[in-house]
Amino acid sequence: MDASTGNSSFLTPRRWRKVAYGGMQPGYDDNHTDETFLADMVMNASVVKRDILKVMKDSVAISQYLCIVSLVILVWSYTLRSTLDENSLLLLDTSLLGSGFLILVLTEEMLSLNLLFHYILNISFFITGLSVLAPIYQTLTRSLSSDSIWAVTISLLMLHLFLHDYSGSTIKAPGALQNPTLTSCISLNASVVASVFVASRLPSRIHVFAIMLFSLLVFLFAPLVTYCVKKYSFRLHLLFSLVLMVVTLSFVYILNKLLFVLLLGLLVFVNMVCPYFLIRIQEYKFEINGPWDEAKLCFDITD
Repeated sequence: MDASTGNSSFLTPRRWRKVAYGGMQPGYDDNHTDETFLADMVMNASVVKRDILKVMKDSVAISQYLCIVSLVILVWSYTLRSTLDENSLLLLDTSLLGSGFLILVLTEEMLSLNLLFHYILNISFFITGLSVLAPIYQTLTRSLSSDSIWAVTISLLMLHLFLHDYSGSTIKAPGALQNPTLTSCISLNASVVASVFVASRLPSRIHVFAIMLFSLLVFLFAPLVTYCVKKYSFRLHLLFSLVLMVVTLSFVYILNKLLFVLLLGLLVFVNMVCPYFLIRIQEYKFEINGPWDEAKLCFDITD
């Protein structure tokens, strides 16, 4: 009897245990699971239930920047047609610079005198460098055809819009925790190159300096100003965006009615159609979590 008892205990397989490391367990395959495998399964644990009104409000930042780029293209167009002379461009540059600094002073709580002086010093070096490089920019693409210039400029602007960081600023705002991303820097470089191509088709050095200063002020500092306005007051951000859309659509309508229809359709698509489809596809999102997932750190390794 003792022998039979020993044989039966010897033939009884060991109970399967869930271990991360330890090799194969005798009597079980390497991919074996028992009936408790799906006991800890969680479905749609981290799926965010989005509100369509909130998504539409968040999409306003995209429409706002689309209008800003549209205004830059309008100024380029009027300058190339000689509708805007160099004096008007320099006055526009001065107005943008002054209004931008005024908005920063009024909306940014962490803006100190040292930081403001640092901004002014950098802009002074920036303007001096542009004035020195203006003759080079004017003759930079003299050997290229106009068709090639416009094709490359349009492609660079599309790349700029595709890679632009619509939730932040290329220039690190005061108090911001994260630095600009690589894609936002590539986007900025694309806009600068597009501005150089447009400036190279202007007749005088003053024209080149004025249009380059205008373009870089918008592409560099407009995201910083709009970010500070949004952080200061979201209602003010919505009001500013609405006014900007109305002004942009008005100028585009004067320039070309077909472009007005295209821009209006694009703004409606971004602010209404895209949020609606985002909410609709959330119904089909299915996420499964369980003990088989990779471990995630619950703390910041940089601390």
